[in-house]
Amino acid sequence: METTMNMKWMSKASIFLLAGTLFAAGCAGGPLSTREKGAGVGALGGAAAGGLIGAAVGHPGAGAAIGGGLGLGAGALVGDQLQGHENTNYRQQQQINRNQAEIERNRQDVQRLQRQQSEY
Repeated sequence: METTMNMKWMSKASIFLLAGTLFAAGCAGGPLSTREKGAGVGALGGAAAGGLIGAAVGHPGAGAAIGGGLGLGAGALVGDQLQGHENTNYRQQQQINRNQAEIERNRQDVQRLQRQQSEY
């Protein structure tokens, strides 16, 4: 009976420790990148799923730790892919903006040349 209560307490303590660490790390610097958000969501989701699975087999703390680690890795990979897409989209939008500015300059040049030609 006492072992079961200790395991429940350890499981809850593990989850609170993980949540507290993520909260403190998130407040340490600027805004989170997409990669960091993915890692955080993966770690929390993995810890929750691992804790549930671990509780079913009698080891919720170990399940939460293993699930958290696996979720962290998977979430970081997904977040990295999403961040790569965001970076690509940003670069493409910058190029589109440069192209539009050049088109506008060319349009103005054509209009200027047409006015000059009509004056002669």
